[in-house]
Amino acid sequence: MKNVLFICSQNRLRSPTAEQVFASWRGIEVTSAGTNNDAENPVTAEVLEWADIIIVMERTHRNKLQQKFRAALNGKRIVCLEIPDEYEYMDPALVRLMEAKVPKFLPAGAFNG
Repeated sequence: MKNVLFICSQNRLRSPTAEQVFASWRGIEVTSAGTNNDAENPVTAEVLEWADIIIVMERTHRNKLQQKFRAALNGKRIVCLEIPDEYEYMDPALVRLMEAKVPKFLPAGAFNG
């Protein structure tokens, strides 16, 4: 079982959508967080340490993580999806984008079912 953390800025639209989309996938555990201090669920060193795979929506999220949590990121893989902040929560276009981009970064045993 691999732990997958999805990160955006506010943890209100993109990363919660990803968490919802991949929550039912077998072989992974998922959660989400935001890089901003006022995020619904702000990133912590603990959740970064929990994660085996960290998936950010934009490069700015990776940069913020590296600046604030360098020690907790030691040896962690951070994947950037390059998904801009222009979607609503569970927007069908966002869901399709997630389903197209994310699976290649998940462990081989992870699948929807």
